Amino acid sequence: MISVTELRTGTVFEEDNRLFLVLDYKHVKLGRGNANIKVKVRDLKTGAVLKKTFLSGQKVEKVDLEAKKAQFLYQDKEGFCFMDPVTFEQFTVDEEVLGEKAKFLKEGEVYSVLFYEGAPLSFKLPTFLEFNVKETGPNTRGDSATNIYKKAVLENGLVVSVPLFIKTGEKVKIDTRTGEYGGRVGGNA
Repeated sequence: MISVTELRTGTVFEEDNRLFLVLDYKHVKLGRGNANIKVKVRDLKTGAVLKKTFLSGQKVEKVDLEAKKAQFLYQDKEGFCFMDPVTFEQFTVDEEVLGEKAKFLKEGEVYSVLFYEGAPLSFKLPTFLEFNVKETGPNTRGDSATNIYKKAVLENGLVVSVPLFIKTGEKVKIDTRTGEYGGRVGGNA
């Protein structure tokens, strides 16, 4: 058991047989009374984001997750297939576990996977991932004083907005938190 005052971003705890990942933590003290601990959490089973309030002094069950590296192999009708690069053991992950992160997966890339009781529970993606631009519209000359974007299809099928100067075949960084263009890789970034 841990005190709710120890619930920092990234901590996983169990309450009512449900696992929650802390996304945001606030310690609120009003007047003479007890402090309130307000946390924004993600239910790791359903993916729902909730707000919870605890009184200072309350305790919750801390959950220890095992972090392992896993290489993404492919997607089929059963889910997303990964391989442990150490043991070469393969496992399939349902789309619900990945959620929005599934759109950033790239074959052959290694990701950090959090396991709970031997089952994959959550994924950690790097802040930026690099992708090749598979297809984009033509470059146009004109006023470059404003940010003008065009659509680009990346190697994994993800469609993002990129600046006009990005060409097919170039490599770009994508911010996995927002899904937005984060810069050109190599050349003039």
